[in-house]
Amino acid sequence: MEDSELDHRDVLSEWCTFIGQMFALAVLRWNNLRVIIGDRLRALREEKNLSQGDMEKRTGLLRCYISRVENGHTVPAIETLEKMARALEIPMYQLFYDGDEPPKLPNLPQRRSTDEDAWGSFGKDARFLDKLRRLLGKADDNDRKLVMHMAQKMARR
Repeated sequence: MEDSELDHRDVLSEWCTFIGQMFALAVLRWNNLRVIIGDRLRALREEKNLSQGDMEKRTGLLRCYISRVENGHTVPAIETLEKMARALEIPMYQLFYDGDEPPKLPNLPQRRSTDEDAWGSFGKDARFLDKLRRLLGKADDNDRKLVMHMAQKMARR
């Protein structure tokens, strides 16, 4: 095998590893969000003594969809969360926060620049991003398309 062919495979292999790591992180965050939203919606619905059937009538959403949300099988869109908040007769922030008033914003220091705080702008993330850029720069157009196709397929799972 030629050196360029080996480099080509190394680039593709490292890119696939990166995509796999990013996908695993996204799945962990997604699963946590599904459980939090579902549990909170169920608790609020039961607090108001409403059945899933009542929510179906008030929102126009199917009862089976409401069940899927409450059991953490899906995360509703913002518009759907707005419908649910209206049906529960609560402000939308209460879907994410347990309290009578919205949480007070912390006194955070002023941001200098969004570029300075962006992911990959310093430290380990910057080194990783630089390596990724170099690897993608070595890949030909067909391989980049293949990697993007694989990433899209993985993200749909």
